[in-house]
Amino acid sequence: MTRLQPVLPIEQDPRWQALQAAGPGAIPGGFVYASRGRGVYLWPGADECPPDPRDIEFFDSAELAEAAGYRPAAERGAECVARACRQIEQAPSEPSLATLAEAAGLSPWQFHRLFRRVTGVTPKGYARAWRARRLRLGLEQGAAVTEALYDAGFGSSSRLYEDAPGLLGMRPGEYREGGSGQRIRFAVGQCSLGAILVACSAKGVCAILLGDAPEPLVQQIQQRFSQAELVGADAEFEGWVAQVIGMVEAPGLGLQLPLDIRGSLFQQRVWQALQQIPPGTTASYQDIARQIGVPTASRAVAGACAANWLAVAIPCHRVVRADGGLSGYRWGVERKATLLRREQEEPGS
Repeated sequence: MTRLQPVLPIEQDPRWQALQAAGPGAIPGGFVYASRGRGVYLWPGADECPPDPRDIEFFDSAELAEAAGYRPAAERGAECVARACRQIEQAPSEPSLATLAEAAGLSPWQFHRLFRRVTGVTPKGYARAWRARRLRLGLEQGAAVTEALYDAGFGSSSRLYEDAPGLLGMRPGEYREGGSGQRIRFAVGQCSLGAILVACSAKGVCAILLGDAPEPLVQQIQQRFSQAELVGADAEFEGWVAQVIGMVEAPGLGLQLPLDIRGSLFQQRVWQALQQIPPGTTASYQDIARQIGVPTASRAVAGACAANWLAVAIPCHRVVRADGGLSGYRWGVERKATLLRREQEEPGS
């Protein structure tokens, strides 16, 4: 006759002590625990919020938890965040954190943490990026600045003009006119990797482009700043170009010039992470995704690398596939291999 094992109170179950001891980022394995109130299961260390022993039950595997009707927390969390993103996008003005959290059925603290873990940005950061996208679209379609800013959800023109340099890289009127009023200095030269174009705004270097011939590079800068005043290099700027070429020839040295970095909030987070990769080493797209807090966003990281306008200065050449393969590179895989080889051969790398 088989004797049934008595069911221990949660606090006396050894798995409860193991759950309490597991810190964030613990390696999954052994067992999972489910939240009855949330209808999801998690691995130890997956949730920073201490679980309530009255709300949970343990399972020896994820399969058993799913058989009992629970869903993975990551799956349900992603759905919750997706609904919140739609709520932000459809609202006439930015919803408050309390409003978003209430719709998700979470406390503001829980919702904020979940949103950031899934997207890599805060709800406010996502709303800001969404407003910037709508603003750019309105201005590109020729809408008046006042009309575009209110359609994008800005509450006042003063707030727009305060945020515009970070959102657009220039004043709204200038963006609407394709950079009209901006003065972009540029020069085309040759380096060991082929043709190189260096462009600079009043803020700093805004483009470093590589290619086989100079003409396509000039066309790219003309398209990006279609109405700006494009000015050929002067003596002072020639010195900047020489520094950039020097960095290309010895990428491990870095660039001691100000940069004018223009991109979405997510792109800028990726580019900041790229600048932290030491010369002579590489990181995978997944490594960068984990570093910025969005471990499932490898494809989006690759997209941000492809959108980089500052070759070598923002070292997207140091990002490789998970298996170490070179993958793609906006300026050609052969150039990527050359840059990595130079860094690894430089003294101190």
